[in-house]
Amino acid sequence: MTPRPFRIIRRRRELADTFSLELEAEDGAPFAFSPGQFNMLYVFGAGEVPISISSDPATPPLVHTIRTVGSVTERLQSLKKGDRIGLRGPFGSAWPVADMRGHDVLIIAGGIGLAPLRPSIHHILANRADYGRVAILYGARSPSDILFEKYLMKWRSRFDTYVDVTVDRADARWGGKVGVVPKLIDLATFSPEDTVALICGPEIMMQFCVRSLLAANVARENIYLSMERSMKCAVGFCGHCQF
Repeated sequence: MTPRPFRIIRRRRELADTFSLELEAEDGAPFAFSPGQFNMLYVFGAGEVPISISSDPATPPLVHTIRTVGSVTERLQSLKKGDRIGLRGPFGSAWPVADMRGHDVLIIAGGIGLAPLRPSIHHILANRADYGRVAILYGARSPSDILFEKYLMKWRSRFDTYVDVTVDRADARWGGKVGVVPKLIDLATFSPEDTVALICGPEIMMQFCVRSLLAANVARENIYLSMERSMKCAVGFCGHCQF
């Protein structure tokens, strides 16, 4: 698949090591994707990297939220409004938001893991009557590492959505919970036999969240994880980059 040219219409700093790029296609054509999918972003002269889509699937612009961890993401961070990048996608499996209708929903995120989950949150809240109880559980290393804090506050202000946030290490300004994300599961209200859980974050966090959900009698087949692995082509053509 040949990279499709996109222009940066805005670069927004989210955290000290995290930023978002708002993009639009040079040809003006809309970009369709499903919550949970990702794109390969190509920087001319540097290479490409897989990045989850973090925007509302129903509303432009297309947004990618990126943590600076290597040479390609460093180059992406240096780009400015009007600069051009290549994009291939969308790739990956989507969150099963259609199949979740009528069920209670647990959205569990740690750190940058909230970014791949945000499109599903947008979709669920835009179609709130289609779902049962909705709980968003989020954890960060510290208060200064909380991603999309304004969105978390906005979602928490809704009467029909439960939002709980915890940090590993508190500071003087933090008045919320301190501890690990799985502990938030015990505080949320949901019907285990009728609950679907979407989880994205560090693998050790996801492992313990799954244990907590299974202990609460959530069905194994109703627990969905987002796993990240090294990849070059985005479709797993040969698997050589996995080793």
